[in-house]
Amino acid sequence: MTSKDAQPLDRLVREFRGRRVLVVADLVADEFVYGKVERISREAPVLILRYDTTDVRLGGGANAIHNISTLGARPIPFGVLGRDEPGRTLRQQLRERSIPTSRVVSAAGYRTPVKTRILAGRPHSTKQQIVRIDKSSSLGRPSAARRAVLEALRAYTGPVDGVLVSDYGFGLLTPELVKAAVALARRRRVPVTVDSRFDLLRYRGMTAVTPNEPEVEAALGMTIGHNRARLESAGRTLLDTLECQAVLVTRGSHGMALFETGRPTLHIPIYGTDQVADVTGAGDTVIATFTLALASGATPREASLLANYAGGIVVMKHATATVTSNELVGAAREGAAR
Repeated sequence: MTSKDAQPLDRLVREFRGRRVLVVADLVADEFVYGKVERISREAPVLILRYDTTDVRLGGGANAIHNISTLGARPIPFGVLGRDEPGRTLRQQLRERSIPTSRVVSAAGYRTPVKTRILAGRPHSTKQQIVRIDKSSSLGRPSAARRAVLEALRAYTGPVDGVLVSDYGFGLLTPELVKAAVALARRRRVPVTVDSRFDLLRYRGMTAVTPNEPEVEAALGMTIGHNRARLESAGRTLLDTLECQAVLVTRGSHGMALFETGRPTLHIPIYGTDQVADVTGAGDTVIATFTLALASGATPREASLLANYAGGIVVMKHATATVTSNELVGAAREGAAR
């Protein structure tokens, strides 16, 4: 990019404000438990931690929703929470951020997904994650809660500038529900994107998808590694198979690769340093920024650049984090000045 490119990206970020993005998503509680290392246990060769504090944050699709909000737009969530303490906590956190929850259904018998990360360290040192514990259930088939989400999506008549689907594999995103999201986006002539953790090849007709490299490898049954030819083949295969306009593959320390039909692949180096603090939730930030940029009139290339900046910002923060519009503008200006 040249210095001339900063103004278009600045203008795009300003266009984020007030945009309405429907988010059909698995909502997750990201729980961080912090402790101080005291000694090695006599019972087993494990650390004994003195408990310090617990921090619960909006995770999974809820993190994408949160990022859309901190970027100045107006997310409209569609999802399911359990009638449990994590579900009540997430709903309250959404409300505290003025994010509507009227289309988030409470389901009896459904356990709100919780990802608990135990972090430990010496006093006054950076805490390191030592183990993660996942607690969840999956929505059954049939599911009254899922049906309620589907009916709410079909009944939505308010303004919309984009649609985001975040599938973490907890049973909400059935083909019927995804088709309804795509149909809504097509009727309104707005972009629709998807981030699918385990079932990428199930999706067709989206505007764009944003898988990470391991998800691409799992979907296509191949190893990419450092092989540019394999990466190229994988990206083009996904474009054709998913019948989408763009595929943005996030590659960790190797940056990103954007594939579009009829255009050469755009390889984007990482923004910032590869000495990251925490990658938790970075993919949610990427798709939130990418979708919001498309909803604001960006090309896939412009949206990819902004998503790359946003991802580079949040991995330098601890725990599940968000990016603000001011931070994104600053990163775009810094990137253009190089």
